[in-house]
Amino acid sequence: MKLFRRARRRAPDHGPDSTDAVLLAAVAAGQTRALEILHHRHAPWLRMRLRYRCSDTDQVDAALQETFLAVWRNAGSFTPRPGDADAGAWLWTIAIRQLISQLRKRTNQWIADGDTDYEIIGDASAEDTVLLNIEHGPLGTALHSLSPELRSAIQATVLDGLTVREAAQILQIPEGTVKTRVMRAKARLREALT
Repeated sequence: MKLFRRARRRAPDHGPDSTDAVLLAAVAAGQTRALEILHHRHAPWLRMRLRYRCSDTDQVDAALQETFLAVWRNAGSFTPRPGDADAGAWLWTIAIRQLISQLRKRTNQWIADGDTDYEIIGDASAEDTVLLNIEHGPLGTALHSLSPELRSAIQATVLDGLTVREAAQILQIPEGTVKTRVMRAKARLREALT
């Protein structure tokens, strides 16, 4: 009588050489090692880019932590386009949104309830002041008057600091379309602000 041993099914080993798309699929399956590799691979450059937008290291660290928490929760929503498995743009979008969320939390502390004339309390960085003026000033009003397509293109490239290529990947439109929308948005903003 032959005895058959049931082969154990091991989870595939997702090492440092795995692509981002493979690692994100592993994260979606609940594999913490894959998240560790992604963090090791992407956290340094994400931190550096976030630091260009905010001088407060605590805010940057909080945004980075929230970014990878969001990756853990939402890794299954990443769907690479054929031939493009790079998740950098996807991660950057999460990171910049987390930073903006962190800054908005702090901004809300600076603005008195119901005040339209706001005053910054405490030691706000230049980036915080700019974000306040964008959100609550004439530029914010002009941005909200743009069509959603133009607003998303200008936000991705100018406010979020993405390259045209990264914005095209995130918005899922051709790079030429991003350039055209940004050009139109800038023209409409100039008209609205003059």
